[in-house]
Amino acid sequence: MPVYEGPTIDEAISKGLHALGLKKEAVDIEILADAKKGFLGMGKKDARVSIEPIIVDETAVTSEPVKESTEKQPVEPVIEEAQEPVKTTDPTSQLVELDEDEAVKELALYLTNITNDMGVPALVKIQHEANGLIVMNLETSKQGMLIGKHGKILNALQYLAQVFLHRVAKEKLSVVVNVGNYRQKREEVLTRLAQRTAEKVKETGRPVFLEPMPAFERKMIHSALSKDEYIKTHSEGEDPYRYLVVEPAKKYF
Repeated sequence: MPVYEGPTIDEAISKGLHALGLKKEAVDIEILADAKKGFLGMGKKDARVSIEPIIVDETAVTSEPVKESTEKQPVEPVIEEAQEPVKTTDPTSQLVELDEDEAVKELALYLTNITNDMGVPALVKIQHEANGLIVMNLETSKQGMLIGKHGKILNALQYLAQVFLHRVAKEKLSVVVNVGNYRQKREEVLTRLAQRTAEKVKETGRPVFLEPMPAFERKMIHSALSKDEYIKTHSEGEDPYRYLVVEPAKKYF
């Protein structure tokens, strides 16, 4: 859980929000300790708060359509539009147009700074896959702290990384943020989920609505079911609450 410190609670919160590039309504804030002034310069302690981006919980199967969450939704970093494309050390502060290599390098630096501010420094290794997907592998000795419960922290980093690329790159790029072999294990889970969901649709003849998930995870399920002629899939809703619908092919039902 990311922890931030400051002379006051407000300053600690401000530091955390700045590090994550998010507004206050887009995060969960927990006050861990108030600041202590100490006596004659002794015993002085900064205020400590934990800040975690709000993200959708792990994938589950539901028989009813997903309604819009009542939780506060993640807010994209505020972008001040520049008159001309400008390269900067903080590309999220204004609109820029970098080529793919430059944009990916800036993203690696962005993720490095975020993990450092979280107190979980990570080495960012870039991997280009054949399908054009960019994978940012975060290597750290504290993998659990970057993954979070049910992958919530990792998915938040994934969301921030995709927003970053949308703001700085000339062309549309797709990115996946990975820690260790978490994404590989997640793909195995999603493949099993796809198979169970397909069987349920065939048994009932009714559509199944999955919980919201990132685009690349929806694609995994779509790919797993693409050869099943009795099943078809499509997405509904708006990101980051967009979800997948698995339904029977009409010609067979």
